[in-house]
Amino acid sequence: MSDHPIGGAHALTLARVIAAPRRAIWRCWTEPDLLKQWFCPKPWGVSHAELDVRPGGGSLIVMRGPEGQEMPNRGIYLDVVPGERLVFTDAFTTAWVPSEKPFMVGTILLADAPGGTQYDAVVGHWNAQDLARHEAMGFHQGWGIAADQLAELAQGLSEGRL
Repeated sequence: MSDHPIGGAHALTLARVIAAPRRAIWRCWTEPDLLKQWFCPKPWGVSHAELDVRPGGGSLIVMRGPEGQEMPNRGIYLDVVPGERLVFTDAFTTAWVPSEKPFMVGTILLADAPGGTQYDAVVGHWNAQDLARHEAMGFHQGWGIAADQLAELAQGLSEGRL
């Protein structure tokens, strides 16, 4: 838990330097075919992704488990600064229709850093109970593994291997 200036008192954060340029990481977050390759820790994956990356645009990411179970996640983009900041929430589903139970606001921050890109993922929650639930779901491990997969894909893109 942290009191990050973006996520507030109920924020979880993951920060690291990824050895790839911001544009490659940005592509991995904003292009459905790329997002499918890294977004979930294996053996989970993404079976479907729709990303309308603009303020007010919707997203649908369907996570698929190893036994075939699917978890659809709808959300809305709140703020988009290409190559720098992506803010999204599950508080709304399509357009500005409120979700049944808002859980989080995610912020992805990208900045140039020695050796690549400073990558900060900040996830703010409405209350301490939601934060604790997200921690118990494995936020640090899951988002960490996903960030490793993101880094590998972004590095491959920037080196022309993919």
